[in-house]
Formats: sequence, structure tokens, C-alpha cells
Amino acid sequence: MAVKLSSLTDLQTLGFDDIIDVRAPSEFAEDHVPGAINLPVLSDAERAEVGTIYVQEDRFLARKIGAAMVSRNAAAHLEGPLADRDGAWQPLVYCWRGGQRSGSFASILSQIGWRVALMEGGYKSYRKLVVSALYETPISLKITLLDGGTGSGKTALLHALQGQGAQMLDLEGMAAHRGSLLGGFDGGQPSQKMFESRLAAALAQLDPAQPVYVEAESNKIGNLLIPPSLWAAMLNAPVLRISAPLAERATFTLRNYPDLTADPEELGARLQPLRAFHGAARLEAWEQMIAEGRFEALAAALIETHYDPRYTKAAQRRARSVTEIDVARLDPDSLAETAARIIAMSGR
Repeated sequence: MAVKLSSLTDLQTLGFDDIIDVRAPSEFAEDHVPGAINLPVLSDAERAEVGTIYVQEDRFLARKIGAAMVSRNAAAHLEGPLADRDGAWQPLVYCWRGGQRSGSFASILSQIGWRVALMEGGYKSYRKLVVSALYETPISLKITLLDGGTGSGKTALLHALQGQGAQMLDLEGMAAHRGSLLGGFDGGQPSQKMFESRLAAALAQLDPAQPVYVEAESNKIGNLLIPPSLWAAMLNAPVLRISAPLAERATFTLRNYPDLTADPEELGARLQPLRAFHGAARLEAWEQMIAEGRFEALAAALIETHYDPRYTKAAQRRARSVTEIDVARLDPDSLAETAARIIAMSGR
């Protein structure tokens, strides 16, 4: 049975027990359907080998060798990850275009007796839906941006809003980057396609009748670009600007960058690109703060002399409706109170 996806929400409503991506691990790592598990019928090396034989030697030989590889890999999956699936299990299987790889694996599963379905058009058809949602279709959501300087608790406030029933998009979480020079997470960022898959899946779950809170960003988070449909909606969205005292912001920043203060050498290395903006003397002063363990003073200095001036310039270029939100403290209880104020302002 072939299943054609008409929208991204189909993946939640079709009712399959598992979505299985049979593509090679490198293909899966670049991007995949959200929630899918990777059971490759050909490894990256096997796929390259079969492709080379197909192009340079003999197509029949390539198919025969490929079939043997698929059979061995399918047996390993049946004896391993799928060993506990009972007779009522219903999987949805896909590969790149819904062709030989997914068809071969689905045939084996069907012969066992499972009611297996193929995703018509494979990953390629899913990707078209993502591109349509993020590049071709205007986003009609009630977006409100949370703006404010570095350390003002915007991401934490988003989660506080979510905890009180509001809708939000955590773009930095999806992009695995905290949106600044010091902002990378361990493990690095996902691919652009994977970021877009995460974003499209999140957007598909939102109620257009209710407000959606999003942190104000530039159009780039680390190395990843915010897709144009969302970016256009963000450019026209009203802004809530969070203002908090410098000392409170410095303390909050330290709580949210424990990985950097735990590795002073790495922290010093990440500051090196700032030499071009602030000169050797200032950078040496910051390095001295690191050596002395004066991390709160360093956070305050970076916010005041590097991040805030750049934020002010960017804010001046934005012609948006801005509402100021003054916050005295950025501890969890205070952020929860601020979230409640924002929700009350929205009229929910």
C-alpha cells in the first residue's frame, strides 16, 4: 500500500506505529522525517559500491549484489531493532524517491505478515512539503517577538510561556545555537534541511487563532538561515522588548553558559575573533578576568561593551510596534510572573 502525504500533519494522523527511513546513515543524518528511525538497507559504503558497479560495470550485476546486501541488512534489522514487534505492528517505510530500497524492505516485511505502507515519492515528496511551507506559502500566524539584549532571559521566558499554555517557537533550540559568538552547543548544528524539518513540524502543530511567541533573531542563527516565509512573518510582527538590569543579565548569562566557564581555555579561544572589534588591550583585560575566574565581571563587560551596542544598532533599524517589558529579576519565579503578565496582555 502506498500512502501519499498531502500535508505535514498527515504524519501525526495516519496512525503508523513507526516511520522507517531505509536510506544510508549519511542521508538520514542530513535530514529525515521527524520521528523516523534509520534502518538502512545499504550502508554508505555499500551504496557507493553498488552505484559504482551500476555505472562503470554492469547494471544486472549491481542489482544482484545490491539485493544480497539488502537481504543481509534486512535480516540484521529483523533480528535486532525489530525483534520485539508483534503481528499488529504497522510501519510506514520510505527511501529517497520511494523506489527500490524502500520497496525491497517493505516486501520482506509484508511477507512476514505486517501491514506495511510505502510513502509515495519517498523523502523527496516529504521535502517538497517542507519547502512549500517555508519558502512558498505565507505564514498566517499571530507571531509576537520577544526582543532584548544578551542575557535578558528571552529563551527561558519562551519556555515559561509554554509552561503556562502559550504557543512558542524555540528557534535557537531547533538550530542548536544560542545566537551569539559564544552560542554553539556541543555536537554542532544540524544541517539546514534538518533545521527546516524541525521548524516545519513545529509550525504544523500551531493553532493560527492563538498567539505564537518567537525570540527576535537576525535572519541567521549560527550557520543556519531562517527560511523566508517565517522571516517575512517575523519582520512584520509586534515586539515585546525585555529590559533587565546589567548585573542581573550577567548573572543569568553565567547560569546559561556553564559549559564555557567550565573550560576557560575554550572560552578564551572563542573570544579571539573580538580582537578585531575591540583591540588587543581590551581582549587582554578579558583574558585576565578569565584567568582570575572573574566570570561575572567578564559577562557584564561583554554585554556592556560588545553585545549591547550591536543590539542597539539593530533595534534602531527595526520599524515595528514595540512594547517595553521591565523585569527586575531573571530567576525562574520572576520569569514565570513575567510570562503571566505577557499572556494577560495578549487577552488569552
